[in-house]
Amino acid sequence: MPAAVVTQQMPADSRAVFETLHDYERRLEWDTLLREARLTRGSEKAEKGATSLCVGRPFFGIFGLETRYITFRPPEIAAVTLVNRPPLFAGFSASIRHDDNKDGSTLTYRFHFSAKPRVFRWLLEPLMLRALKWETARRLAALAEYVRPGNVIPGAEVR
Repeated sequence: MPAAVVTQQMPADSRAVFETLHDYERRLEWDTLLREARLTRGSEKAEKGATSLCVGRPFFGIFGLETRYITFRPPEIAAVTLVNRPPLFAGFSASIRHDDNKDGSTLTYRFHFSAKPRVFRWLLEPLMLRALKWETARRLAALAEYVRPGNVIPGAEVR
């Protein structure tokens, strides 16, 4: 099963980054991959057991990945697993760990997946792994820019 780890230094503490990352009202303001992000199945906030749907922009997804939070411990870690079966994905899981440091925090995103159909995994998985790693790095860099001190975050209270 292909897996990868993508790490990004964040210019804000782990609490601010964690809250921003799991705020579905603001997700599309920074996320470079998505054209839709929302909680599903009656979930009202991101928490353990909540489900969400993330639909990619063209090329990365005219289909959506619906996931369930299996771990949710602010501001340290959240983990999700796939609950629907979109094209190309037989399975997907990811964890997002936040660690404070002297410069803000470090976000570590780990994921693994399997492709379908099984007969084409040998072809699909290396391509999907490369694309997912590249897009994850891009998304995390955009999140880092979004939470950078001095940036005015839409909807945030300015004092």
